Formats: sequence, C-alpha cells, structure tokens
Amino acid sequence: MKTQGTAFCYPDHVDTDVIIPARYLNTSDAAELAKHCMEDIDTEFVKQIQPGDVIAAGWNFGCGSSREHAPLVIKTCGVGCVIAKSFARIFYRNAINIGLPILECPEAAEGISAGDHVEVDFETGIITNHTTGAGYQAQPFPPFIRNIITKGGLLASLKKDSDHE
Repeated sequence: MKTQGTAFCYPDHVDTDVIIPARYLNTSDAAELAKHCMEDIDTEFVKQIQPGDVIAAGWNFGCGSSREHAPLVIKTCGVGCVIAKSFARIFYRNAINIGLPILECPEAAEGISAGDHVEVDFETGIITNHTTGAGYQAQPFPPFIRNIITKGGLLASLKKDSDHE
C-alpha cells in the first residue's frame, strides 16, 4: 500500500482535543466530525487536505483522551499516512483499530516540511520526500497488522477474514 501527497506538519504533543475538539463530539457521524479536524491548530487543514496527503508530526502525537474519534477524523479527511516521531500509545492502537496508516520515524518527521511532496510505502516503511530527495526508513508493521489497516480496521478485517472461511 502506497500513498503520496502534500505534507502537513505539526509540533510535539498534539493532543486528541486539538485533532478533534470535544465541543463537536455530540455526533458520531465521521464525515461531520471530519469538518473540524485540526481546526484549533490549523484552520486551513480541512480546506486544503487532499486524499493521500500526509501528516508529519513531533513526539507524542495523539496524546490526551482515549477516544477513537481522533484517528477516525484524520482517516475520514483522506490522510494517507501519519508519520510522527512517536505516538501516544492509545492513539497508536486506535489508529490500527480504525485502519489509519501510521509510521513512527523521527528522522522523517524532522526532515519533512509543510508543503513537501511525500510518498510512503507502508509495506516497506520507505518514506520519500520528493521535494528534497531525502529518503527515510521506518519500521513497517508486521503483515498481520498491515492486514488490519489495509482492510479498513480491526472489525472490518475480522469480518472480511470470516467471510472467506
């Protein structure tokens, strides 16, 4: 699975209340929630994001509450992959559960600037910054986790796997 697009960059410790402000959590409609993704840190994000674009972020991305809404709205906006120096553990697991591709790679997160054209090969973990020509190697997920993400999340993968039995 590959994705490529424009990079959106964010600092360390972007918490789930910044990703999707709690004041909007009166609905469970992912498309409605996605209209407010990142608005407290980047008012232009939802206006500019295109399918396949990439988020590059600092340490502890997704810290804060344990709600699955945060990775869900990022995925619903069309983000192809989130690359961070590190992820908060609950966000990390929620991202896998809902099928949002994520990679930890401090060098890439540091070397990617807003507006760079970035390509991510999720299977190999190779991240290419086409703007600068730099390449980075993230540790790819093992096949069973890639399978969960590729199939759209944990529940979707279990359903698809049981359909083949």
